[in-house]
Amino acid sequence: MNKTDLAVDVFNSLAKEYQDKFMDLSLYHATFDVFCEGILTDQAEILELTCGPGNITKYLLDKRPDFRILATDLAPNMLELARINNPTAEFQLLNCKDLGSLEKSCDGIICGFGLPYLSKDEALQLIADASEKLNPGGILYLSTMEDDYEKSTFKTSSSGFVIFMHYHRADYLTAALEENGFEIIQVTRQDFPEKDGTITTDLIIIARRNAAKTKAALKVVL
Repeated sequence: MNKTDLAVDVFNSLAKEYQDKFMDLSLYHATFDVFCEGILTDQAEILELTCGPGNITKYLLDKRPDFRILATDLAPNMLELARINNPTAEFQLLNCKDLGSLEKSCDGIICGFGLPYLSKDEALQLIADASEKLNPGGILYLSTMEDDYEKSTFKTSSSGFVIFMHYHRADYLTAALEENGFEIIQVTRQDFPEKDGTITTDLIIIARRNAAKTKAALKVVL
């Protein structure tokens, strides 16, 4: 079983538990507000990647009921919960690595903690794909856990499920954004207390697609 299949298996099995733990996203409300306020279009088309149980979807719709959200995930059980939590949104089974194949342009893309399940190359490709899918002036929101990429490893949950977690750094993510025609709006770090007493640093990056859409060659910034 590859890393993606492992992640889908974990999130399908623990969908309800994940919902109960993470529906309260108050730590990140200020960053979601920056995303919402940065989108000036009424009835804006929003694409959400790795939506989970629809916790971010719900906050966005509470803040901006005019948003037309297509929320996507690769775990069917997560999507089912997201539909229940957000009856006015649309949902689709989609691997965020397949963003480039989606026939849709949008005014905003939000990917809350999807990058921990993407390799460095996959994360940089997602940025390039997002640049192509966003309308000029569109907003991209990315969040992940920040640490040296070399520390990426398999983790075992309290329920005994094994999943591979990738850590990422702001330097190569922001460099890739700029190379793909984005202007960085905000880089935020948020401490997240773990059950074992350790602190994880969450990294949130919000960027705007420049009005003049130009293709940029994507390269890995070491």
